[in-house]
Amino acid sequence: MKNIAQLETLYFKLRHGFVNGAVCAACVDWAVERLDLDEEGDDLEIILLVSARGLDEVLPLVEVIVERYPGSERLDDQLAAGKYIVELRHAYLQGKETIWTIDMKLTPLYTKLGYPNWLGMLSRNCEYATDVSAFEEPFELEFHYISTLWGNVASRAEFDQQYCAEISQGHDVIFG
Repeated sequence: MKNIAQLETLYFKLRHGFVNGAVCAACVDWAVERLDLDEEGDDLEIILLVSARGLDEVLPLVEVIVERYPGSERLDDQLAAGKYIVELRHAYLQGKETIWTIDMKLTPLYTKLGYPNWLGMLSRNCEYATDVSAFEEPFELEFHYISTLWGNVASRAEFDQQYCAEISQGHDVIFG
């Protein structure tokens, strides 16, 4: 199935609560494109997804489709989270996101992913920056570092090879 990775990324957002009308609409658009290109192969869930509206209709269909096609090659949640962070940073730089809105997304993401080391400093600095201005610059440095890494890799293994905890730890506030 072509472009299943695109649907997997959207599925990650749906599963983890990063849902808005645009995410559901993008899932429907994905299904419409499959039909336009005659790639649905009589897959009933793809056909039904074309007319789905809202999370309650979209999520179960996307879940079935994603489970059916990639099988063992499913998109890693941490890779999907990293790519999502790249999107968040882009939106932040455009003024569409703020430290407060990003904090509302990073905090639950950090928990849902099981507290990965690479997300710790970013989540912490973002949370602290909502109350203490001294953490704004360290947050922005870490946000840049993490989003740049995830933006330049195609797998979690590549990220793990390039990520340096010491660099993240350097993005801290030293009170003295």
